[in-house]
Amino acid sequence: MEAKKDVKVDIIIPTYKPTERLIDLILLLERQTLPVHKIILMNTEEKYFNTLFFGKSFVKERPHLQVCHLSKMEFNHGKTRADGVKLSDAPYFICMTDDALPKDETLVEKLLTPILRGEAEFSYARQLPNEDCGVNERFTRAFNYGKESRVKSIEDLEELGIKTFFFSNVCAAYTRECYEAVGGFESLAIFNEDMVFAANAMKKGYKIAYAAEAKVFHSHNYNALQQLHRNFDLGVSQAEHPEIFEAVSSTGEGKKLVRLNCAYLKKKKKLYFIPKLFVHSGCKFIGYKLGKMHRKLPESLIMKLTMNKAYWAQRNFKNATKGINPHSGYGISPDERK
Repeated sequence: MEAKKDVKVDIIIPTYKPTERLIDLILLLERQTLPVHKIILMNTEEKYFNTLFFGKSFVKERPHLQVCHLSKMEFNHGKTRADGVKLSDAPYFICMTDDALPKDETLVEKLLTPILRGEAEFSYARQLPNEDCGVNERFTRAFNYGKESRVKSIEDLEELGIKTFFFSNVCAAYTRECYEAVGGFESLAIFNEDMVFAANAMKKGYKIAYAAEAKVFHSHNYNALQQLHRNFDLGVSQAEHPEIFEAVSSTGEGKKLVRLNCAYLKKKKKLYFIPKLFVHSGCKFIGYKLGKMHRKLPESLIMKLTMNKAYWAQRNFKNATKGINPHSGYGISPDERK
């Protein structure tokens, strides 16, 4: 990798109500063994950003740090990231979230290694649990992010099922040329824009590497209701893309996770965590199923179930204006225009 120090790579990070963890993230990215060219922050709601950096010269001192502010109604998991990519001219870019922290200074180098070696066009990092991570979430991290690296392609679909398309923008690297050839991120995405992209990329013959040596600390301690909301949006995203997800089921992996997690708790003699596991797993399943059938639900219920209310407003606007050409002289006849 020594000969690759001149590789130009930018990092795109959507932020919302950032905390001191974002500052830690930026400082760690500045110390990478493979230097980062530019860090692009796609920040939702400027007032929260200013609250964190008020009285600090942190941003002004960093010309390589570019901040783009948008309103909460403008944020979209697909378009916001795509807009961030447009602000970059680097041949490689990395998407991260503002709550992910590199384990060390080699993250960027190890994440890009399979791409620079020609083994894959895209790659994603291993996620390690935070110190405050609960036991069940800790097991989930180990289940989804194992110790062994692997390169995946569409040919692995029979063996891996839904996990073939598993790909996470918590920390993922992209080859720009191939990203553009795939068509980039979808413009309207409630969630899961990374897996949708991965599926489309694999259908075009591209490969994705799971780079287990590239590590970030990232985990959540969601309560049962939050799990239901999150999985509702997951179910919606899959229902919106039947061309990808109808042929592969997520429920099989979910059942396997519960079964193995339960066995792990018994082995560790932590049986008191099993009821919580069942409650959270049940909420995940219910949320997912409701999301899959969201077209049959009243809008009032959808708004109570979703984590992303702005998505539905954006979708309704898109549907309402689908037949309108903004360049046609709306409401003016051709004769009147003359």
